[in-house]
This record gives sequence, C-alpha cells and structure tokens, in this order.
Amino acid sequence: MAMTSEIISDLKKRAMAEITSHRQSLFDLACSLHDNPETALQEHKAAAWLTTKLKSCGFAVEAGIADMPTAFRATYGQGPPTIAFLAEYDALPELGHACGHNLIATAAVAAAIGAKAVAESFNGAISVIGTPAEELTGGKITMLKRGAFQGVDAALMLHPAAHDSATIKALACLALDVEFFGKASHAAGHPELGINALEAIILSFNSLDALRQHIRGDARIHGIITDGGQAANIVPAHSSGHFLVRATDTAYVEELREKVLDCFRGAALATGARLEFRWDESGYYAPMNNNKPLAQLYMANMTTLGQEVSYYHSGQSFGSTDAGNVSQATPTIHVSVAIAPPEVSEHTLEFARLAREEKGFDKVLSAATALAMTAIDLLTDPAQLADVKHEFAGNK
Repeated sequence: MAMTSEIISDLKKRAMAEITSHRQSLFDLACSLHDNPETALQEHKAAAWLTTKLKSCGFAVEAGIADMPTAFRATYGQGPPTIAFLAEYDALPELGHACGHNLIATAAVAAAIGAKAVAESFNGAISVIGTPAEELTGGKITMLKRGAFQGVDAALMLHPAAHDSATIKALACLALDVEFFGKASHAAGHPELGINALEAIILSFNSLDALRQHIRGDARIHGIITDGGQAANIVPAHSSGHFLVRATDTAYVEELREKVLDCFRGAALATGARLEFRWDESGYYAPMNNNKPLAQLYMANMTTLGQEVSYYHSGQSFGSTDAGNVSQATPTIHVSVAIAPPEVSEHTLEFARLAREEKGFDKVLSAATALAMTAIDLLTDPAQLADVKHEFAGNK
C-alpha cells in the first residue's frame, strides 16, 4: 500500500531534523577537507575522514572499490532499489578546493545521513559512492567500467556554483596529448641547422585560433604547452602540449577530431618537426543526460524548504564532468547551488575562499536536505521511481 502524503512529509521532516543535528560536525568535515586539499588519486585523508563519519552513522563501508585506493562505497539497507549520493573530494593543483569538492563530499554524507534516519519506513538501500579524481582523470569513468555503479537505480549529487538550478549543461570532452620532435642547434651560431619544435606547437595554437572562428558556439578547444624547450640559446628539439576538445554532443567532438589534428599536422609540415599524438579514449567525458522527473522532485523539495530553484539557468557556464558518464548509465541529477556571485568563476582562488564560508555551507546543506527528500520520494513511491526510469530509457 502506497504511503500517504502526510506520512511522506513526516519522513522528510525527520530527515531534515537529523541533518540539522549533524550540522556542526558536517561543517567541521567540510573545513577539514578544504584545509587539506588532495589532488587526483591522492585523496587519502579525505576518503578516511568521509568513511569514518559514515561508519559512525551506521553505514557499512567498502574501501578501495574499483581497484582505486581512494574510492569507496558506504551503504545502509538492501536494494533494490538503491539510491546513491555521489561524493567528489579531489582538489585542483595549486588552487585547492576552487571547485568546492569539499562541499560536494560533505553534502553527499549529509543527504545519506538524512535518508538513513527514516530507512526503517521503506525497502531499499541508501549509498554514498566516493568518486576520486573528477578534475584530472575522470574517476567515475574508470569506476563505471569496473562495475562500481552496477545496481544503482538513481544517482544524486550537487555542485557549488554561481547559480541555482536543478540541471546543468555538461559538455562531452576528449583530451589530446601532442609532441613535436625537432633538432637542437645553437640558436645564434647555427639556427639553420635546427628544427624548432616550439615553433611547431606555436603554429598549432595559431591554427586552432583560426579553426575556433568556424566551429559551433557550444564547442570549445583549448590547451596548454607542457614543454617548450630548456634554454633560449638552444633551438628546442622537443615540445609538447595537452588539449581538450568539447561539445554538447559526442558526434560533434568526433567531427572535430580530424580538424583539430590537421592544425598539428600542418604545423609539422611547415616546420619539419615530427608529430606524435594520443587521444585519451579512456577519459572520454560524456555529456549530461538530465533526468526531468528527478529534477522536478528536487525542485519541489526545495520549494518545501522555502527556496525556488529553476530547472535550468541560462547564465551557467560550460564545463565537463564525469557525472555525465554516470548519467548515461543510470538516472542522474547534478544540481547547482549558488555559493558565489555571478562574476566569480569556479577554479579561482576567490571561489576556493567562498567554499569554506558558513554562508555557502548552509546553502549547500539545504540543497543536500532536498536531495535526501528526493531519495525518500523514490524509495517510498515506486511510481515516482518508475517515472524516472521511463524518462531515462526514453533518452538513451
């Protein structure tokens, strides 16, 4: 027999009260993560602190899942269905938690604690899946391939941002590593004997700039030089770079492959340097498959908490996330929570500073509460979960 709306409302209130009772310890956790930033696959302290908190709240923890030492799964109950909250906790090199992953991880723990508090009222499982290396290597992509999301009926997460919305537009993203091999010589005494590998990569950038004028507005091509030579008086015999090709769909990324490569091939022909390249197929970020019924449940729960959230925010910036890959495998929601004003970009020191403030934390905790309520909707009403799965199947 289906639960009445009054019973479900009471469960949500109890979940909210449970999250509120943990507020200080959760804020302390977010601050500890922030003050001890760890980059991709080095998140040993973060994984330990998160799993310790979950164990103390009655979750069974599996560490090192998917053959990744800093990945984990914490579960309460038995599925199906299984609703998973996704935790990210890797930091950016030099910038620390300038993407707010300390808040993402804490929010996943908070939402799970809230949903678990009323778990005796329904069948199913609540899980927190700890996903390392979102920023640099796409940890969720590897975890998917190794079966870490098998049996998950819906995945819920949030991300700090400069806007509030229930969905995001995440771009498909493919990484390219290139190298040019030239010939060293004395740059002043015998420049005619050299083949300048640095000039090859500079010419490549110029060609990419020309290409960018004639690609779709929802596509992006950008990169960095990772080696440009060792001394100004030596013609560089080697250069290298790392580049990203993005678009709203994988079909257009595939179309851009050869056009991008032609920029490097042309530079090799012009300079005489030899080109080697490698596409990182293993880290191919997928676009976001937004699930409308999930987003609508979240929006309704935020309204219950006295906060209005739009389905999509037209002012949001483009980016890529390995949560997009999860969204292609199971119904997923990836909500945005504004902790910064519109003029402050993620991946900046200013955003990192805001990711430690109580004001932003409290906004994130409110959104985490709405995610817990959304999980309760799915676990108490089979029809809601069926709608979510039907939408997902139709978008595949």
